[in-house]
Amino acid sequence: MLRTVLARATVVAGVAAVTTLALAGPASAHVTVNPNNATQGGYTKVAFRVPNEKDTANTTAVEVNLPADTPIASVSLKPLPGWTATTVKSKLATPIKKHDTVITEAVSKITWTAADANSQIKPGQFQEFEVSLGPLPEVDQIVFKALQTYSDGDIVRWIDVPAAGQEAEHPAPILKLAAGNGDPHAAAAAAPAATGGHDEEEDGANWLGLAGLGLGLAGLVAGLLAYRRAGQRSSAAAASA
Repeated sequence: MLRTVLARATVVAGVAAVTTLALAGPASAHVTVNPNNATQGGYTKVAFRVPNEKDTANTTAVEVNLPADTPIASVSLKPLPGWTATTVKSKLATPIKKHDTVITEAVSKITWTAADANSQIKPGQFQEFEVSLGPLPEVDQIVFKALQTYSDGDIVRWIDVPAAGQEAEHPAPILKLAAGNGDPHAAAAAAPAATGGHDEEEDGANWLGLAGLGLGLAGLVAGLLAYRRAGQRSSAAAASA
C-alpha cells in the first residue's frame, strides 16, 4: 500500500512537470523581436531572435519582411559571422523625408543565409540577427512577418497577427511603438537596448515553469502526507492486534 501511495504521488508530480513543459515549449519557440517596444520617430536597435524548434533539422535561412505601408528610411544590419545578409528595396507609393533628403525607396525584406552547416541553427539552439532602424513611423506597432527555412526543406511562416485576447499559432514578431516627443535623438536615447528589453515570451515561460514547480512540490507533499497517514494506520492496526 505504501508503495502504491508513493507511486501515485510521483505520477502526479511527473504529470504536472510534463504539462508545464508542454505549455512553456511552444511559447518560447516563436520568432520574436527584442526588445519588443520602442518610440515613434526615434531610432532603435533590435534583434530578431530565431530558435530552432525542430529535433531533426537545422535552420538554414531567415527572412524578415518590413511592411511597405510603414516604411523605415534607415535600415542597417550588424554583420553576423557565418551568415550572409541581403536586402531588397521597394519603391514607395508615398516618398518619405529623412532630414533634407526625399526617400523614394526603402528596405522591404532582409534575408540571412547560413554560409555552411556549422553556422546553421541546430536543434536546441537559437540565433539573434541585429538590425538598426529609424526613424520609426508614427504608428502603434510594426509587424515583421518572418519566414524560417529548415534544412529538410520545411518553411515555417511566422506571419499571423493575433486578435485581442487570443493566441496565434505562428505569430509574427511585433514591435510596439509609444508616442514620442518629436525629437528623434531623445527617442533613441529613451529606447531600450536590444539585450535589455522586456521579453514577454520569456516571462510567460518563467511563470509556467514556476507553476509546474509548485504543482510538482504539491504532489510530493501530498504523497508524503499520505505515506505518513498510512504508516500511522499500520501502527494503530498492529497495536490493536
